[in-house]
Amino acid sequence: MGSYLNEYREKLVSDAQAASLVKSGDTVVYGSFLARPVDFDRALARRRDELLDVNIYWAGGMTPTESVMSDPGQEHFVGNVWFYGGADRYLGDKGLVYFTPMTMGEIQEAVANPEFNVDIHVQQVSPMDDHGFFSFGLTNVYSLEACLKARTVILEVNQNMPRLFGGAEDSIHISMVDHIIEGSNSPIFELPPAKNPTAEDQKIAELLLPEIPDRACLQLGIGALPNLLGELICKAGLRDLGIHTEMFTDSMRTMFEAGIATGRYKSIDRCKMVLSFAIGTRDTYDFLRENPLIATYPCRYTNDPYIISRNERVISINNALAVDLFGQINAESSGPRHISGPGGQLEFVQGARLSPGGKSFLCLNSTYTDKSGKMQSRIVPALAVGSAVTTPRASVDYIVTEFGMARLKGLPNWQRAESLINLAHPDFRPDLIKQAQQMNIWRRSNRID
Repeated sequence: MGSYLNEYREKLVSDAQAASLVKSGDTVVYGSFLARPVDFDRALARRRDELLDVNIYWAGGMTPTESVMSDPGQEHFVGNVWFYGGADRYLGDKGLVYFTPMTMGEIQEAVANPEFNVDIHVQQVSPMDDHGFFSFGLTNVYSLEACLKARTVILEVNQNMPRLFGGAEDSIHISMVDHIIEGSNSPIFELPPAKNPTAEDQKIAELLLPEIPDRACLQLGIGALPNLLGELICKAGLRDLGIHTEMFTDSMRTMFEAGIATGRYKSIDRCKMVLSFAIGTRDTYDFLRENPLIATYPCRYTNDPYIISRNERVISINNALAVDLFGQINAESSGPRHISGPGGQLEFVQGARLSPGGKSFLCLNSTYTDKSGKMQSRIVPALAVGSAVTTPRASVDYIVTEFGMARLKGLPNWQRAESLINLAHPDFRPDLIKQAQQMNIWRRSNRID
């Protein structure tokens, strides 16, 4: 590191000095998920009244973006989000951010687009290593692309950010950096303990388990169901599973520690766990730190359906919020209220379909309880007005609820309707049949078990 210390010192600035570089009308790109800057953003918020129309872009904010929160009138800062994290959902409800629809694998292309101007890119990184490189750590979604595109590159060093080994584009050299902030070393966000799985989660997990063969390559979403499934996989005696995922979760660490996820039979990135970003607990972050098992890539790679499909037996398991009788999946909004984003769901659905022996499963509890305490069906005649279609009906493979599993691929509308109604809660089936009849997707020969 000695040969780079002078350059490091020369580029070192305070968070206030870094924030002073932003001018009215600039476009600023923040790192995504756990790489979103903290000290720079706070310093930028303090400059609110000096600036007008600064566009800030990011994906997956897990903690509040103070600059945008400081300006409810949006005269000074405009928040633009590629994927809603938990904190972004709050900002969206307050009308403080705008969603930019695209899949996770497309964000890098959006940044690289010649028509998209990036004045400043800022993100958290791990400390510089002996070779002058800063690891992007737990988030490698579009980081290097934004660094290469930006007029000015500012890094916020956080001692708590683990250095992760990469498959590609996982770090940046000090020679490519304009300014460095030695941040306040804010704690890295950790997910709270997962909610205990429900009886419905248990049934869904038990339906999924037989569909996972030895040597499968897994992609799992987030939440109680994937964690439960990981536990069941460890108990089931499955062997030599691989991991190729967008998001790395605690359940994947558990599967490796149990000797289940070896990756030895993957077709590409053999014996490596491939990911683009990680969100989990401190134990998982410690597991990932400088672990030769890990290979981080930008989402352009991890989420490319053709890259995904190069592995055999890809099993993709993700959650949904609602499905209509035509098979359209909403996994990101409650009517017009945005909750998350397309993420990588469609890309992994397509990648699993192209994979030899691959399957994709979209899972949801058949019902939910609304604010008034009334039970509502997640299987609906048509998606609510304003709902996003995350996975189009033509791409959907398997749908799973606690009442069973159905493969929609290749089925005409009337058979899709019948299959989906069989997965609905029995209390809602009669009305769903009536609605299907009114929409001309029901035949007299249809039967409901």
